[in-house]
Amino acid sequence: MKKIIIASLLLVASLVSAQDKIIAKSAVITFEASVPSFEEVKATNANVTVVLNTKTGEIASLALMKGFRFKIALMEEHFNENYVESDRYPKAIFRGKIENFDSSNVTATPKDFVVTGKLELHGKSVPIKAVLKMSQSSNGMNLSANFSVNASDFDIKIPAVVSNKLSNKIKIQLNALLK
Repeated sequence: MKKIIIASLLLVASLVSAQDKIIAKSAVITFEASVPSFEEVKATNANVTVVLNTKTGEIASLALMKGFRFKIALMEEHFNENYVESDRYPKAIFRGKIENFDSSNVTATPKDFVVTGKLELHGKSVPIKAVLKMSQSSNGMNLSANFSVNASDFDIKIPAVVSNKLSNKIKIQLNALLK
């Protein structure tokens, strides 16, 4: 009987702490490294995981690199084999904290929050500071962000032969519905 009570208490305790976290398993990240007058270099990954601790404001995201889809298959192949080396570095991870986060301040009207953290990609960890736009809906908490990173910060080499067709500055957009 004692074991049943202890097991029940542990289960309830884990459920209470789990309720502090909301998750999106199909968040979308789009990145673009296009240069004007050349072919669009853009990809989307619709299977990104985002977890937010609503009590602490800690946020994390995981994207598998092979999940990015391009319009042109050859671009996808070059991206995975030559640039991000997906077999060697299979994922991108962001870990951070939303400054002064209070989930009660998230309403139906989108509000800006600042997030700081580190983006781990291609074996490198780079500090990131971005604005998150957050709002509450009947379906969950909507989150979106737009920010840029430099490929060179992650030691991603752009060969000279394509350097005029591919931007070092990568524009990233994230959209998630956390439940």
